[in-house]
Amino acid sequence: MTAQAPPIVLDFDEGIDRKTLHHLRDRFLVVNRQRWARAHSSLTHRQQVVLEVLPLVFHTNHPALPGYLDADCPYGLSHYRPDPATISAARRLARTFSIRDEGRRRADLEALFLMGSPGTLGHSVASDLDVWLCHRDDLQEPDIRCLERKAAKLTEWASSFGIELHVFVFSAADWRQGRQHAEVSGENCGSAQHYLLLDEFYRTGIHLGGCYPLWWLIPSEQEGRYQECVSKLVDYRFIRGNEYIDFGAVPFIPASEFLGAGVWQLYKGIDAPWKSIMKLLLIECYAQTQDQPVLSRVFKQAVFSGITDVDVLDPYVMLYQRLEQWLIAAEAESRLDLVRRSLYVKAGLPLTRIGAADQQGSGPWRARLLRELVAGWGWPEKHIEALDNRQRWRAEEASSLRRVVVSELTHSYRLLSRLARDHGEQSAISANDINLLGRKLYAAFQRKAGKIEQINPGLAPSLAEENLAFHHQSEQGGAGTGWLLYRDLEDPSDAFWQPVIRRSGNLAELVAWCYYNGLLTRSTRLNVRSGQAIASVSELREMLDAFTGFVPFPVLPAEREALARGVHPLRNLLLVNVGVDPQSHLTERGLHKLSARHDSLGFSGGRENLVITIDQITLNSWHEVSLQHYASGDTLIQCLKNVLASVALAPRNVPDIEVHGHNRGHGSAIARRVRELFADVLRQFFAGGAGPHPLRYVIEMGHRYFLLEFSGTEPGFIALESRAALMECLAQPRDVYLPVVFDHHALLDDPALRAACQASEPDSIQVFYALRGERAQIRVIDERGSLFGWDQPITSRRHLLTPLLRFLENLVERRTLRNREGPVALAGVRCYELVANNGQWRPEYRPQADTGASLSGLEVQAVGVQEGDSRVRFDLYCGEQEFTVLQYGDQLIPAVAHYIHSLRQSRDRYPVYLTDVHLPHDLDPRVYQQDIQTSQYLYYRASLEDALNRELEAFR
Repeated sequence: MTAQAPPIVLDFDEGIDRKTLHHLRDRFLVVNRQRWARAHSSLTHRQQVVLEVLPLVFHTNHPALPGYLDADCPYGLSHYRPDPATISAARRLARTFSIRDEGRRRADLEALFLMGSPGTLGHSVASDLDVWLCHRDDLQEPDIRCLERKAAKLTEWASSFGIELHVFVFSAADWRQGRQHAEVSGENCGSAQHYLLLDEFYRTGIHLGGCYPLWWLIPSEQEGRYQECVSKLVDYRFIRGNEYIDFGAVPFIPASEFLGAGVWQLYKGIDAPWKSIMKLLLIECYAQTQDQPVLSRVFKQAVFSGITDVDVLDPYVMLYQRLEQWLIAAEAESRLDLVRRSLYVKAGLPLTRIGAADQQGSGPWRARLLRELVAGWGWPEKHIEALDNRQRWRAEEASSLRRVVVSELTHSYRLLSRLARDHGEQSAISANDINLLGRKLYAAFQRKAGKIEQINPGLAPSLAEENLAFHHQSEQGGAGTGWLLYRDLEDPSDAFWQPVIRRSGNLAELVAWCYYNGLLTRSTRLNVRSGQAIASVSELREMLDAFTGFVPFPVLPAEREALARGVHPLRNLLLVNVGVDPQSHLTERGLHKLSARHDSLGFSGGRENLVITIDQITLNSWHEVSLQHYASGDTLIQCLKNVLASVALAPRNVPDIEVHGHNRGHGSAIARRVRELFADVLRQFFAGGAGPHPLRYVIEMGHRYFLLEFSGTEPGFIALESRAALMECLAQPRDVYLPVVFDHHALLDDPALRAACQASEPDSIQVFYALRGERAQIRVIDERGSLFGWDQPITSRRHLLTPLLRFLENLVERRTLRNREGPVALAGVRCYELVANNGQWRPEYRPQADTGASLSGLEVQAVGVQEGDSRVRFDLYCGEQEFTVLQYGDQLIPAVAHYIHSLRQSRDRYPVYLTDVHLPHDLDPRVYQQDIQTSQYLYYRASLEDALNRELEAFR
């Protein structure tokens, strides 16, 4: 039955008396003792000592008690007298403990309170203990810091009993003036919700020792003139002021606080929704029903009216009843059902497993109270069983409830966003905090391509499955290539009538989804039916190990600091050839390719690329896990391009790259090769945490070549089908200097070219030559890194490079003279011979001096002529003889060749040398080129020389 006493009425205008005030205080203490007893009973016998001695350890500074620091630590709890039970509990911890008389020493501490869920229906074994320790207003800062250190030490001590204890140290004056640092559940939100937090404290607080709350003595209807009433009580000495502590009134909740408190609750509710859903709805209820008193005033009014039954005054019951009344009036049945489920789960009492006559532990009163509520809700027994068996929930149940929870949290976020627009300037929460909350919501619940959705955000203890079966769709007789996930298949044929948990286009995505949602663990028994695909249990086990090492389950939420910054990838896991045999065409015939070529991107004599598919799993800085599948086209190149694109946006945070390949089909070697390639590419483009650096990276894969370079922050690839196409591409003009960097396995059959490119320098024309018998291999790298090369016979070793050097020196001289601002930055022309030493090729500097001696062949000059959109044509000069396009047209080259031939007095074969070429600045009709690159001159020089020498060959 409801405990009912006569109402107490205090009329501050007509008169009050000390006896009535004393009686009123005792009535609150009756409720307080019952709540303390309930909080005490909810703990295990071993844990109860923490609650029993907590006031004593602050009242005395005894070295034998927990939390002791030193003799100078503040102590003494005002008006506190430990009872025999407390002394006995202390002596169980320290046999020699005894209380000593401190005389009239002024206590350093005013009061100690327990607040929150302890002693209520909402308290469960997972609940923590939040304690308010209030010191004197004039306590010095070093003393306050000492108290905080003692509180931290007590927290460690309590954790040894399995209790999560939080002690918040502040003074009542700090609280009233908004200077407190009190936190709730580890979140620094006290200043953001001053009145809401005070409302919760007044209706849930349990007085452990020291001064009593002065708020108890002020009637609910007088909260508007709270300070006036307090002054009358103290000034007229109706009470002893030093026996009470004053945190202030809660006449109403300012609109600005709804936003601040809502943001904090929603921020916590994303990871642990059950408790936060009720608090979020209470905030919304307060905001929409400001004409109704807050719950703390309802609680106080009930005590004034004579109600001391702690069942009726239970804070969670009162909270539920307020929400029920509000939601029924709003006809929001689905939201009310979510509130009921939240309260039931928060209570943590499985009613279907607790008998009505259970008289052990803390079960009776909480189970009875919860059962009375549930009876009023009209829940069927199956509904209660489902909630009681949350540890047995499957993925389907979690996904269904997740949609409801996400809908409610999203609704709350939109409400908060609307409040931010209306009251943001008055709120203690900044626009940045709203943005932070939006990012956390986005990271937790937003769907996007490739993201692995988390279906269990704190809804069920575990979704682990004992048995999982992965079936390729071809097992069902279909033509598809996807995979199906089942549970508990004793026989593969059972799949025809068993429900499918999930479908996926590829196996890696399905395994990743199972792991990162907790379905797949090391103890899960696996069955794989791969049909037309290739997969095995051992491959899935290896993937599970890779996922465990990559990001262990559960994926922890991102820290606030990470959410405050832009998102970027933290690490990548590349799964190569999942369910694929890269040499299946040979394996089917029982053959294994043997060769000295071990490069996995150009394996064996057939130069096969063994990377067929890649599954890229990414963890980003907001702790989202995503998967991208590459299975067609140039999979490795596509994956590399996407990784580079993400790094280019945050080059200071180059992500780790892990690669895994199943041991089938050289899996370990393939993984090692891919890991080395990615590491080298990232190092080249983003060395020093900056970039992308300007360069061109060459990869040889199969019989093809890929040239990678960045345009701004966007990576791009050019696929080249042959070596000749690669060399032609490397010779193309560039806007800026771009060195050429080769992958470690690219062009290994041309080490001289690799050595030349490695020695390339900006703003310099470098000539590299290698002597190979009767022929010379010549390559020129110009001022912007463009590479032009050719082979030529060695007719005279003495004059091997003279025609080329004379041509290049002419270019340098002309540029120098044409530059109006002074000498250009070119370092001139430098020659290097490429030589091999112990298998290593390196360039050796070979100074070349042009003596000016005449060459055996005829020197020819060319002047380019550009006419409209047609290709450039040339007027040629052989000594003093002029051959123009206007005169000879298409017969220009034959005419020049005929003239040269006519000048030769013997049948000796002398090459034609172009010692100078002039190109028009409108070489490309679409643009005007102020500076034409050396490689462009070399290209036209080589084209003209080849054409003339071919014509001369015809005269033999």
